[in-house]
Amino acid sequence: MSDLTHLSLRKLRRLMISGEVRPEEVTAAFLARAEARNSCDLSYVSIGAEHALSRAGMVEQAGALGRLAGIPFSCKDVFDTVTLPTTAGSRVMHDYRPLRDARALQRLEAAGAILLGKNNLHEFCYGITGANPIFGTPANPHDPGRLAGGSSSGSAVAVANRTAMFALGTDTGGSVRVPASLCGLVGFKPTRGQISLKGVVPFCWSLDHVGILARSCGDATEVFLAVREADEAILAANADHAERGNSLHGLRIGVPRGAYLENVASDIALRVQQLIAECRRLGAHIVEVVMPDATHVRTASLAVQLVEAFAWHRTNLQRRFDLYGEDVREGLLQGQFILAEHYVQALRLIAAKQAEVSERLKDIDVLMTPTTPVVAPELDQRRVTLAGVEVPVGNALSHFTCLFNLTGHPALSVPIGRDGDGLPVGLQLIGAHHRDTKLLSIGTALERAGLAGWIEPNDEMDDGVCMAPTRSEQRELHTH
Repeated sequence: MSDLTHLSLRKLRRLMISGEVRPEEVTAAFLARAEARNSCDLSYVSIGAEHALSRAGMVEQAGALGRLAGIPFSCKDVFDTVTLPTTAGSRVMHDYRPLRDARALQRLEAAGAILLGKNNLHEFCYGITGANPIFGTPANPHDPGRLAGGSSSGSAVAVANRTAMFALGTDTGGSVRVPASLCGLVGFKPTRGQISLKGVVPFCWSLDHVGILARSCGDATEVFLAVREADEAILAANADHAERGNSLHGLRIGVPRGAYLENVASDIALRVQQLIAECRRLGAHIVEVVMPDATHVRTASLAVQLVEAFAWHRTNLQRRFDLYGEDVREGLLQGQFILAEHYVQALRLIAAKQAEVSERLKDIDVLMTPTTPVVAPELDQRRVTLAGVEVPVGNALSHFTCLFNLTGHPALSVPIGRDGDGLPVGLQLIGAHHRDTKLLSIGTALERAGLAGWIEPNDEMDDGVCMAPTRSEQRELHTH
């Protein structure tokens, strides 16, 4: 049989249900690949091979029951686990020992999924680039000299490099959708609260979301249906849209009016415009939408993030100051200087933007934007130029994603091709609150129409070549 890591989630499930392959075989295939590649791509902080194989054996003995039975996955190292360390990408957490697994992982285990290991990340999720001076910076699978995006960097790299079937990440300003876009994957941030944050090391309680990284919207849907937390009314509302993915015909797609694409790299703007034209040709209705004023969105997001992050880290900053990475430590300390008035005003702006976005979505099925205005920046790049203006890389990468963490709407990034240098381009789809399955089905419709789909990297490692700086090489660069 061909390499099991190449198959889709649903194909693997069918093979295991029919008995053609065993859960232990599938788990062993992903583990072998993960262990072979990790010194190069730095996607894992820890791999639990023994426990994973044991769990696969238990799933097999139980008859491979459950929606995700036998499917290997990984998670960002902010999810509490009893069998593996939980570091949040930091030395600060070296002695942290959770008493139980995170709620989302419990739900995946109940569905039969197999946890392979914990993924690398930007320390404490404090950054959109994915850089980590302690565990190394995961390399972009399409160009090892470029960033994979963050903060869920390792999770994206693991899925793109086929060392996990899917991965859980977290998203506070774009930290699932941005690495998905830069790595050619599907990145799904559900409606806030649809996946439990219980047992997840927080960054910002008000804006954190758990998200899913996968190779297709179909795979992401299977994971979401297994892991979501929802009451019966929400489940019923979503059920009406479960089969929407068959066609784009009649779909009402909202696109930003005016000069919204001017601050976007030309290749990205072109891909988005081509996709919109194809959707129209296939029978979709394109509706121009006036976007909410985003002038103060990033400021409001930072005000809430810094205050809430400082509140959580206050004790550790006093006791373990030197264990923090310099960029994270300096950022967190800013939180103590934000006044209560600023925090309250930020929350008021967030409420206003939530209402504005909901109003825009009343007359359309989905809102469509680029995921990022640029493709993957180089590893050491600090600024990018948009419409002739230089801006910090982090500001650019979260330009289109940040708003929808404030509003809590479900948002999905799907890959829609490459730029002129062969780097992935992502498209962001935003839906109404609690229409998560509808949004995923629209992504599936784009895939079925050939307008979106996983962009597989060139597999340099299959030839025994590691093009990215190793973890030890990166540490030398950070110390000189």
